[in-house]
Amino acid sequence: MGRKKITVVGAGNVGATVAELLVLKELGNVVLVDIVEGLPQGKGLDLNEMAPVEGYDALVTGTNGYDETKDSDVVVITSGAPRKPGMSRDDLVEINQKIVASVTEQVAPRSPNAILVVVANPLDAMCTVAHRVSGFPRERVVGMAGVLDSARMRYFLADALQVSVENITAFVLGGHGDTMVPLPRYSTCAGIPIPELLPEDTIAAIVERTRHGGAEIVKLLGTSAWYAPASATVEMVEAIIKDKKKILPCAALLQGEYGIDGLFIGVPVKLGRGGVEQIIEIKLTEDEAAALKKSAAAVQELVNLLK
Repeated sequence: MGRKKITVVGAGNVGATVAELLVLKELGNVVLVDIVEGLPQGKGLDLNEMAPVEGYDALVTGTNGYDETKDSDVVVITSGAPRKPGMSRDDLVEINQKIVASVTEQVAPRSPNAILVVVANPLDAMCTVAHRVSGFPRERVVGMAGVLDSARMRYFLADALQVSVENITAFVLGGHGDTMVPLPRYSTCAGIPIPELLPEDTIAAIVERTRHGGAEIVKLLGTSAWYAPASATVEMVEAIIKDKKKILPCAALLQGEYGIDGLFIGVPVKLGRGGVEQIIEIKLTEDEAAALKKSAAAVQELVNLLK
């Protein structure tokens, strides 16, 4: 059998942290690809030299080309321009479309059975690019957004309730941006619905902070977050590699589910060895359904900008 093979494209903050978490968890050997000469090789070597201390045998191969990525089980696409203060994710469409398209052109033919996990922003539109360019079935192209947005919401809720983050589940649907739809009704603390534990105004403030969680960090750091995004990405890769059948909020191509057709939108999916093995439809109130529709319209506008 041998170890699984995971390609991570982009050796910046997110990509390098994804590689680090993948080897720490020994999910597979990692091929780290970046156009900058020396960057993936240097970070790869550094991670391999950490292995004896941390006690993992999964190794990182750093490369500027794609031949080493052949027959990958999963390909994570983190490459693209990060946000700068004052930029929305949408501002990145044109720059990142070219990058994601060229990366997909390189990886798809070399790993025709891989599952593509897209992390580049604006997320939902970049999933569309990877799907179109790869020609892969919808099950094998999935976007990382909901796991991150939910993690942010879970942290804010745990902080407000002063309980363990492990007690909190949170649900966020919709596009990865200001129109995302956090669902307090489906969010719980030790199984108890959040609306029973926190006043309405506190929940509203947390929903708002979740929506702008990425921008809050960009404002502080001057660039996009990377620890939580990398961690969220690895949770998805782990579900795929270990065939966990884990239900996670991910960007998936809807074909009529939730009344949306032909768009990548964040919804609860079952993630396993086949990628998106099931899209789970939950009942929404009129307000929630309207918010999801609005989110879908915002994603559609971005997709319309794709060349």
